[in-house]
Amino acid sequence: MAVREEAVAREAEGEVWVSCKIPGKPTIRGSLTSKGISSDEVPEVTASEEFVVQEVTKNRITVSCPGENISCTFLSPYASFSHIHGKNVSYLDISSGGDLGVSSSTDQTFKVWETHNTEVKSVLEGHTRDVFSCKFFPSGQEVLSGGLDSLVKVWSVNDGSCLATMKGHRGSILDIAVVADGQNVISSGQDGTARLWDSAQGACIAVVDDSYSPINAIAVAEVGNAVNLGSPKETPSNREVGTEGKLVVLAREDKSLEGVSLHSRQSVFDFEGSDAFNCCTFISSVGVLAGGLDGNIIHVDIRNPKSAVETVSWSETPVLSLVPFRDTYVASYGNGTCYIPLKGSEQVLQLTGPNRQPVFQVAAWKKLVYTCCRDGFIRKYEIPDLG
Repeated sequence: MAVREEAVAREAEGEVWVSCKIPGKPTIRGSLTSKGISSDEVPEVTASEEFVVQEVTKNRITVSCPGENISCTFLSPYASFSHIHGKNVSYLDISSGGDLGVSSSTDQTFKVWETHNTEVKSVLEGHTRDVFSCKFFPSGQEVLSGGLDSLVKVWSVNDGSCLATMKGHRGSILDIAVVADGQNVISSGQDGTARLWDSAQGACIAVVDDSYSPINAIAVAEVGNAVNLGSPKETPSNREVGTEGKLVVLAREDKSLEGVSLHSRQSVFDFEGSDAFNCCTFISSVGVLAGGLDGNIIHVDIRNPKSAVETVSWSETPVLSLVPFRDTYVASYGNGTCYIPLKGSEQVLQLTGPNRQPVFQVAAWKKLVYTCCRDGFIRKYEIPDLG
């Protein structure tokens, strides 16, 4: 099931078009209409005959489809801001302490900001072209970045200085990941390689994977003895730290999703999807999600990767990001929709705000979810208890 917001009612009176997509059945289309705001600031909402309004509060509306055991809650952001970048916020991350955010834009700005007041703390200058990915180190004191200039960089949060620059890719950096405490980092690129780096020295330790197809996204996690990760053929460099027991998943343009042992560099599994993969994430030590260009989200168990555990589709537009959240996940799409499915039920939470503008990235911290969008806004949502 998917409920898709076609328009956003921003005023006291307005109409929102929604559709409910159920696999194997015709799509149900209808609308919600706001007829005003009550004295306690709750909108008065009615639904067309295709839907039933179950609950309305100041910032959320829950609707269901008659005859179907399906419901969707639309949640509005409690804060939205666009002053950090001039336009098109393409990536963001939130520090482990939740106090800082980092984001980049196609206007080539790249900044660290405080989450409680959105004031810019530091401007990171050094990339010569757009930054495609930026992530905090676990300490929250450094930021890792990669972009169109083929460079991977490490930055100081406090003064914005560049601490290290890593060169070696022959094309754009498409994704990055921090290993353990950050002494090692990984990057993937348009050139089809995934590289392991010494982040302090800025030196390449190893090419973890080298294929002909661009690696659009990577995810790293500790999997322990869940699968056979093999043993290195050669003695690892003493600069390699924290790679034991870890699996790196590579989401490629050629429709393949491959798991590679970070320590031994041996392939652990190779799964073929229905279209190019744009993003991937671990949702457990054995569970991987990957989002495709065709809108499908594939759930793969790394212990039995020959077939997908589940395939879901909340939208027919490309999946742009996947982020673990509590015991479920957040998915963002090219049509501006963001979904949080409720585990073990036919309910889904949809984050509203963008009006058909792609939501490029999602970040989560405790009860908060942040999104960045082509419309230039970063949106902040407080997620209610799911259940």
